Amino acid sequence: MTGGKRAGDRTRARFRPDLLGLAVGITFALVAWGYLVLAAIDFGATARHDGKTSAWAFLAIAAVGGMLCLFLAFMLAVRLSRAIGLTAAPEPKPKRDPDAPKGGKRAAR
Repeated sequence: MTGGKRAGDRTRARFRPDLLGLAVGITFALVAWGYLVLAAIDFGATARHDGKTSAWAFLAIAAVGGMLCLFLAFMLAVRLSRAIGLTAAPEPKPKRDPDAPKGGKRAAR
């Protein structure tokens, strides 16, 4: 390999099972979300037209399950973006000085 002014060390891409697990988890959560949304729509139509009270309960369960699946997919996507290096964790807040007066400028007067 020839070296140039801007040539850097190339790292070889390697298989990372943690990234594969996150990607599979995101895919599974999104497929489950889609299924639960379609089920909620179907249960809602059944509850409105047929008047079955059990369909309302299934509608609520499917709606809550769909919300949880979409939340899980977003949380896994955040973990995946951090693992790849697209985003970074927030900086921790610095510890408060125990000798500093409490209450800010107004309380110091």
